[in-house]
Amino acid sequence: MVDSHSIHSHAPSGRGTAADADSAPDTAVEAETPIVAQPSTSNFDTASRREQIDFKPLAVRATRRAVTHTFGLWSLFSTAIARRLGWYPRVEPYVGYGTGAYSRLICRTVYAPEQRTAGLVTRGIRAAFMVPAAETQVKISIDSIPLVTVQVGDSEQYDKFDSAREQGSEFAVSDSQGYLDLVAERELTPGRHDVSYTVDRRHPVHSTLYTIPADAKVGIISDIDDTVMVTQVPTLWRAVFNMLFLNPRKRMSVPSMSVFYSKLRELFPDAPFFYLSTSPWNVESSIRHFIEYHGFPEGPLLLRDLDPRPKTFIPSGVQHKLEFVEQLMADFPEMRFILLGDDGQKDPSTYATIAQRYKGRVIAIGIRQLSPRDMGRSLPQRVTGPVVPAPVPDVPVFYGPNGVNLMNTMMPYLRNLFH
Repeated sequence: MVDSHSIHSHAPSGRGTAADADSAPDTAVEAETPIVAQPSTSNFDTASRREQIDFKPLAVRATRRAVTHTFGLWSLFSTAIARRLGWYPRVEPYVGYGTGAYSRLICRTVYAPEQRTAGLVTRGIRAAFMVPAAETQVKISIDSIPLVTVQVGDSEQYDKFDSAREQGSEFAVSDSQGYLDLVAERELTPGRHDVSYTVDRRHPVHSTLYTIPADAKVGIISDIDDTVMVTQVPTLWRAVFNMLFLNPRKRMSVPSMSVFYSKLRELFPDAPFFYLSTSPWNVESSIRHFIEYHGFPEGPLLLRDLDPRPKTFIPSGVQHKLEFVEQLMADFPEMRFILLGDDGQKDPSTYATIAQRYKGRVIAIGIRQLSPRDMGRSLPQRVTGPVVPAPVPDVPVFYGPNGVNLMNTMMPYLRNLFH
């Protein structure tokens, strides 16, 4: 991701240091001290030459510039229509996570009718056409303690921070696509915390902030599409139809996968679950309700922005997952991870890359094998054996078509390893 609303971001300089008053012995004063926050940054902000639009072939460069320009025109047009209809900004809050020393918060400001409520389960076609409310002032608090922000700039256009705005402010300002991605510097106790977002003329909206214990040794990173939720991503038209038109309450869970995840929760009660998806942030509420309804362990959702960006356009699904996992590796340097995915979106090769890049940090890899129907094939049976690259020698890779198969093969290994 290339803009400051990327939640998977390299921590800014000085991360992990709380506001000065946090170390004061007077807890009454400490409780009233605002929480300092600043925009997060992404490694796509400093993209390599290979990733930047400016160094692509002429035809690719022209096409991507045209798409970016068209998207900008659509944003201007839709904003004008929304204002004419009497709509005004509201906040779509997303689930954040924290390390104990600092927290990552993300939300989006969009135009909506007066009576529209944030976070409702809606069909994807409605969510896909949310109108961004650019440069909207948002007041934020964690557990009723307000945030003050510094150096809020418009990274979508890759502007340098305006020195006139470096001083602390009682509100944050969303970027040109309505996104706000902040790193809040305050030590918080492990567990769930409440984050409140307020804009003019709207009641506050709330989201959950998961603070991960500093001593947590194991984390689970799970793909969503066709790993826990049946989306049929390998068949493009089916995936698009399911995302845009299918009733979110009728989305199917991968058979017995929630049981497998519950067993992982029992084995690792303190382990956080992080859910990855190439789906856009627009459908965050639908995925979050799906996870709750089908009994999967709760945890932060790390989704993808589909807004084309001036510098690097739209990162691929592989880039998206690599960056998120790399960020989690950096946020929790003492944590080892179990990686769960499927063989329909290059997860085996992506996870193998991660295991090779972070030696000793990956405990095991679980891959759900998609059926011919999931893959959009009419073959009577699947070709024998998974079509994936050779597994990393020192990291075991487990395969199975559903949660029961993965549970029967993976759980004995994990129990033996940790007990």
